[in-house]
Amino acid sequence: MPDTNVIKFGTDGWRALIARDYTFANVRYCAEGVCRLLREQGLAGRGLVIGHDTRYGSADFAAEAAQVAAGHGIHTYLFDRVTPTPVTSYNLLHRKAGGGIVITASHNSGAWNGFKYKPEYAGSASPEVTAALEGHITDAVRDGATKWMPLAEARAKQLVEMPAPAGPYLANLARILDLDGMRNAGLRIVVDSMHGAGGGYLAGLLYGGSTRVTEVRGEPDPLFPGMGQPEPITQNLWPASAALRGGGHDVGLATDGDADRLGVLGERGEFITTLQTFSLLALHYLEVRKERGPLVRSLTQSAMLDRLGERYGVPVHVTPVGFKYVGPVMMREDALAAGEESGGYAFRGNIPERDGILSALLFLELMVRTGKRPSELVRWLDEVVGPHFYDRWDVRLGDGAKPPTGKAIAEKAPNELAGLKVERVDTTDGARFIFERGFWGLVRPSGTEPLLRIYAEADSPDRVKRILGALRETAGA
Repeated sequence: MPDTNVIKFGTDGWRALIARDYTFANVRYCAEGVCRLLREQGLAGRGLVIGHDTRYGSADFAAEAAQVAAGHGIHTYLFDRVTPTPVTSYNLLHRKAGGGIVITASHNSGAWNGFKYKPEYAGSASPEVTAALEGHITDAVRDGATKWMPLAEARAKQLVEMPAPAGPYLANLARILDLDGMRNAGLRIVVDSMHGAGGGYLAGLLYGGSTRVTEVRGEPDPLFPGMGQPEPITQNLWPASAALRGGGHDVGLATDGDADRLGVLGERGEFITTLQTFSLLALHYLEVRKERGPLVRSLTQSAMLDRLGERYGVPVHVTPVGFKYVGPVMMREDALAAGEESGGYAFRGNIPERDGILSALLFLELMVRTGKRPSELVRWLDEVVGPHFYDRWDVRLGDGAKPPTGKAIAEKAPNELAGLKVERVDTTDGARFIFERGFWGLVRPSGTEPLLRIYAEADSPDRVKRILGALRETAGA
């Protein structure tokens, strides 16, 4: 009998090594749990959407989940091709389905795959929903059986449809954005899809005018060669950075493995931090688009959002890490924008969930509307909120090693760290140190990988480095 202890939903879904724990049997149990949850909620009659990324076996795992749903008599939309997570999520709303499944491990390495569940509101599953789903999965494993119908039979009975997914999503982007303005802006853009599900989307959307797109790593490749993992951060974006350093381009835009995250490179190939990027997108909405509404940020996002909130008179809500916390607050507050440090941003009028494709287009819209290049936008941001610098260290944990708890780290916290007075330590999610002058640092275990993440934001790169080193020592990592 499978061990249900391996099926635990973290910051965003369940992820595991393919063939060791990520097996067809365990995917069937996850799908069985989803179907039982939909029955319990009275949502099974609204159907289910299922999408998948470019990883080994993802299409087959998605089909397996669809066969379980068909066994329950649940009408299922199984997308006929690789689909970015935000596209799957938007289809959930468009089709008024009861829930959605995405077969993806997002930014994890190619040895991993995952199972994301999207409730009817098309965002990350809240902790309450996740707990209920895990309970149903445990019950399914205990029962030792799942309902199942062969895909060919399910399609013949019209229980499973296999539509193309992009149309409804692209139509919504056209409502939100001035796509023609971007197509005819004469920009020279490098797009890095990191061999993931976002391949071809940005290039296709921007085709037909004076703007030119050079796409690198746009073809699917489950090995994700040339990178540790398909996460759009500095060390993984060397092809796009090299193209930009060669001259003749204005900006680089990168999406992760399932295209729900964005990384931005400036015109000289320099990485614009995820904190700067989201702050700029919020500034775009507030100053350029002249829209108003609350902002939501995870506690690892920038204090720059707080400064923007003060300047423009809008509230800023702070949540634990993960869109399973960010999304519900965004919906409750009808927020203008929501974001987390990992490069995932969401915006009113779309889905209460990260969308790397929309985020990339909004950055381009900001460039077009202001006439500024990325380096000029960063300088403008500094003028508005003051200089802020940021970095994150990822410390890999040994096999079986347990990360220190936030409470344990807080108990060892000195009154002064890296030459700064420690004003308080918040243990809502890990141990977050709030220093004098508004600087901060955080130590917390990753919710998706065997890592201890250490973060810091301050007024200079040197101070950030000193805070990170002191936090690592304090955590005993």
